[in-house]
Amino acid sequence: MKDSSDIPRGIERSPTNLDSAPVRDIAPAPAALSRRLRGILSLDDFENAARRHLPRPIFGYVSGASETNASLRDNRSAFGEFGFVPRVLVGVSERTQKVELLGRSYAAPFGIAPMGISALSAYRGDLVLARAAGEANIPMVMSGSSLIPLEDVAKANPAAWFQAYLPGEPDRILGLLERVERAGFESLMLTVDTAVLANRENNVRSGFSTPLRPSLRLAWDGMMRPNWTLNTFLRTLLKHGMPHFENSYATRGAPILAKSVMRDFGAKDHLNWRHLELIRERWKGRLVLKGVMAKEDACMARDCGVDGIVVSNHGGRQLDGAVSPLRVLPAIADAVGGAIPVMMDGGIRRGSDVLKAIALGAKFVFVGRPFLYAAAIAGEAGVSHAIDILSTEISRNMGLLGINSLGEMGLDRLIHLKHIDVGSI
Repeated sequence: MKDSSDIPRGIERSPTNLDSAPVRDIAPAPAALSRRLRGILSLDDFENAARRHLPRPIFGYVSGASETNASLRDNRSAFGEFGFVPRVLVGVSERTQKVELLGRSYAAPFGIAPMGISALSAYRGDLVLARAAGEANIPMVMSGSSLIPLEDVAKANPAAWFQAYLPGEPDRILGLLERVERAGFESLMLTVDTAVLANRENNVRSGFSTPLRPSLRLAWDGMMRPNWTLNTFLRTLLKHGMPHFENSYATRGAPILAKSVMRDFGAKDHLNWRHLELIRERWKGRLVLKGVMAKEDACMARDCGVDGIVVSNHGGRQLDGAVSPLRVLPAIADAVGGAIPVMMDGGIRRGSDVLKAIALGAKFVFVGRPFLYAAAIAGEAGVSHAIDILSTEISRNMGLLGINSLGEMGLDRLIHLKHIDVGSI
């Protein structure tokens, strides 16, 4: 009998004969979903719903990237350049999404990427994401730019990962590492593509800043979205007080709403490979490096002893014009040579995107914005629904491709649409 952990949440088997019953792909029954979720059929639908729910500055912060959004667009368009080559009559009733990553078994090949200020988009956002991920047995990575103490998230989901933005200052590095370790986190993701602040013009245009500055425009934006104002912002203030940046360093940071307080970003432009060596020496848990885009950096990270890397351009939010991670993924996976798992994020919105990334060399992928939109509009139920949607799409596509395991998803199942040799099909 198959272990129940092999069966994604969106897949059901007959309870009478689990060994012989065929797998069938299903969507959650409409009656089991709230009215707000019944019309949500894809991850993109969450974005449309969140646009109507969130005030303009908050939605603009989550949805936008930097300068012209060129990298954000390329993150999506890169997936469209590849097409599938399915096989038939191979028997796909035993397909499973189960994947082993960094010594742990997960129910699906995707996790929730770190997203800053999640609790401003969704009530207790980091806790909502952590609980839903724990229930589904997928990893959730808590952002260092978060508004809920990391200790609370570790209690809600002991298997969660913590993501840090660290300056090139050993005392502050060691102070945060000690706090993260004391809280019980076993996996640390160090993001390294934020040496300087990006030019996020969209934030200025939408009225977003960190901290937020009180203004008539900000008040008006809140009045135009009363559901968010009452059930997220005011509810947070009444029950938990003014949110602060809780986890950038070992001590509490600036409040999220302030007239003149400046947020402390630290000397991130000092961070270098020597600091990574210090972190590797001090941190005894799993260490993942996020923000790698060059194969040379991937090899240096491997040689420094990291346990995995995430190929990422920060969702298009840092260097505008940086190519999609999907474009450099094959070269990086080839250069690392299987010594450590290569993961990626950026632009994934469909189960087909997950499978394309795996075929091109990813062991695992992370998805960000859609899960935060889901949390914003429907809390933990929304995130669970988003996980179900993506799991179901992966399983369905595996069946249509003619594969039973993710290990079968190789380059032979893809064709680059700009270089099609009709005779080879």
